[in-house]
Amino acid sequence: MHYFGDIVSDDNPETHNYASLQPTPIGQIAHNNWLDIPNHFPFVELDEFVIMPNHMHGILYINREDKFDWQPNKFGSQSRNLASIIRGYKASVKTHATTNNIEFAWQPRYYDRVIRNEREYANVRQYIFNNPDNWLLNGDDVNNLYP
Repeated sequence: MHYFGDIVSDDNPETHNYASLQPTPIGQIAHNNWLDIPNHFPFVELDEFVIMPNHMHGILYINREDKFDWQPNKFGSQSRNLASIIRGYKASVKTHATTNNIEFAWQPRYYDRVIRNEREYANVRQYIFNNPDNWLLNGDDVNNLYP
């Protein structure tokens, strides 16, 4: 479902004439709540992100000073990790929708990947930036997903 809005391309100086999301009210909440993540998780820095009609892409930089090396999640309650950040974000958008009687449902999962070097980082950022233009060309064809 295209809950978040429609991708439009018009002569809009605000978007520098790039394709962009014309958000629905819940699309605007998804955008605003993404920007609000560091207020709830101060160890998170936001990077490139885009809200699309039926999904979103974003880069989060998790900078926990208490962690010096990578460790797998342990069994039990999870906090201050990627899962808790995404869970909090998705819950905030869903809560707003429910409170305001807006039809909305998240996909039950999310896809994550660790960006391991500068080249991959540049590629992912460019993919996110180009996503609205690619949507105009290809729609939500699942064959156009990031490899």
